[in-house]
Amino acid sequence: MKSRLWIRRFFLICYDVCAVVLASILALAVRFDFRFTQIPKIYLDTLWNELIFSELLMIAAFSFFRMYSSLWSYAGTTEMIYVVCACVVDGVGNMLIYLFTAKEAVGYPMPRSFYFLYIMFITALTIFGRYLYRAARSVKGRLSKSGEERRRVLLIGAGAAGSSLIKEISSSALINKQVIGIIDDAPEKKGTFIHGVKVVGTRDDIVSIAETQYVDEIIIALPSASAKEIKAIVEICKETGCELKRLPGIYQLVNGEVSVSKLKDVDVNDLLGRDPIEVDLDSIMDYVSGKVVLITGGGGSIGSELCRQIAMHQPKQLVIVDIYENNAYAIQQELIRSCPELNLAVCIASVRNTKRMDDIFATYHPDIVYHAAAHKHVPLMEDSPNEAVKNNVLGTLKVVQAADRYGVKRFVMISTDKAVNPTNIMGATKRLCEMIIQTYNNRSKTEFVAVRFGNVLGSNGSVIPLFKKQIEEGGPVTVTHPDIIRYFMTIPEAVSLVLQAGAYAKGGEIFVLDMGEPVKILDLARNLILLSGHRPDEDIQIVFTGLRPGEKLYEEMLMEEEGLQDTANKMIHIGKPIDFDEEHFLQQLEELKEYVVTEPTDIKQRVQAIVPSYSIHN
Repeated sequence: MKSRLWIRRFFLICYDVCAVVLASILALAVRFDFRFTQIPKIYLDTLWNELIFSELLMIAAFSFFRMYSSLWSYAGTTEMIYVVCACVVDGVGNMLIYLFTAKEAVGYPMPRSFYFLYIMFITALTIFGRYLYRAARSVKGRLSKSGEERRRVLLIGAGAAGSSLIKEISSSALINKQVIGIIDDAPEKKGTFIHGVKVVGTRDDIVSIAETQYVDEIIIALPSASAKEIKAIVEICKETGCELKRLPGIYQLVNGEVSVSKLKDVDVNDLLGRDPIEVDLDSIMDYVSGKVVLITGGGGSIGSELCRQIAMHQPKQLVIVDIYENNAYAIQQELIRSCPELNLAVCIASVRNTKRMDDIFATYHPDIVYHAAAHKHVPLMEDSPNEAVKNNVLGTLKVVQAADRYGVKRFVMISTDKAVNPTNIMGATKRLCEMIIQTYNNRSKTEFVAVRFGNVLGSNGSVIPLFKKQIEEGGPVTVTHPDIIRYFMTIPEAVSLVLQAGAYAKGGEIFVLDMGEPVKILDLARNLILLSGHRPDEDIQIVFTGLRPGEKLYEEMLMEEEGLQDTANKMIHIGKPIDFDEEHFLQQLEELKEYVVTEPTDIKQRVQAIVPSYSIHN
């Protein structure tokens, strides 16, 4: 690769040497109206005598302005400015050479117009040479694709991102696409051309143009558009049946990374119709800086994102605890690469093992614990309720007791909206965990709190990856019930709010995250099918399978008895704790601990006796 670079530079220098000679001759020829016989011999002698100095000056000036290190196949405005500056410096330098050396040598300077003409010609020849390769590359790309069946693309956005994509699609031999038109809502742009592609209309014309021009794919090149605007455009595009892609964000433009490779499939995140939740973690994350932070379930969807965000705020040490070594290894290697200075420890352990938890807490003495380890899959826990109790309830109890014994300052447990009036054993066990947190907060110097939120987009076991896999396989897409709704939040959003709630903690609170408006699962399924370029119930069937054991049509975020108190962040609320007999609860917990290890068949009824709001559905 290095040898190729030096060969390219050598040929560029050879070309520039020839260009200096040609530009000098052309400047004299134009000055004397191309009557070569009338050019005084003294000027020609001066030209040849000083040529070596002109060549050396040119090489020095061009090197200074990086004319031999730029990638000219991707040259833009900056490179054009460098070309002009280098040529002007070269021309002015030539004038000084002729004025101060040629006069002494032969007695006459060059004609005054020669210097201006030389700058003009050397600039033109340099631009011609530098951009000739780019033009040849573009022509080669077009010719190589001329015999292929290319995907017809309609581009939305006649801005800088759209312009960059058109250039890349047109010039690359590896991209089998053809942009047949551009959509932009600016009326003054209609009828204009960008790199030979016409702006054919506004968003109101998308459906008709897609049909009449046989469009295969629509690319949304609006990286700075709001979520609301993207949603409105996507809703229109869904009617075309075309495959949709879009640029992910404005930072791609800032970093110069606009390219076809950066396109991503439009997914259901774009249809939630709200902008991402922004949390200023820098202002509230001082409480983890310089602290030892321990995260149970650190390899899971929520736990691993907690690791990423906490690692960015200089903890004294980050301790990851997980029973599944593959996940633990993955987040360990990621953090080693992204945060090489991080003091990181990874422990393979089960939260159900009292001695192992004590050993870990005694070794690392964490200041803050985030407890994310839990069994969360509702149908699987319905089939294995004893495991839900052992892992979620007893596991939480053992970690809480270890935190109390070893003087942890703050303990944050990840809970779920399914703990509210639970209809499944998973939700009921998480409600028991909240009760453990509340009880131990009143008996310990540790500040124990819980954070409750709903479904997380893209997490392990969530519905979106399942739908995508079913669509890839040609269907059917399975939805449990046509009216089922869920609250959704992205993993980074949920974790950033968990961290902020942890900063607000005083002890004993159940923090409730505002999940926005609920979304119908059936609408998610239909939208994903449409965005994949298929039509629901025609290309991909939707099948209703019925509610699974323990599954609700809708989720609740608070119990009726709980009040709602605001915090400094409008997305985070505090539920008022429900009073219960804590001594009796601890006694029931001890009995449950002894009972569940016998693998009973009526464990749900035992849990219901402790959590009266739990409704058992067989």
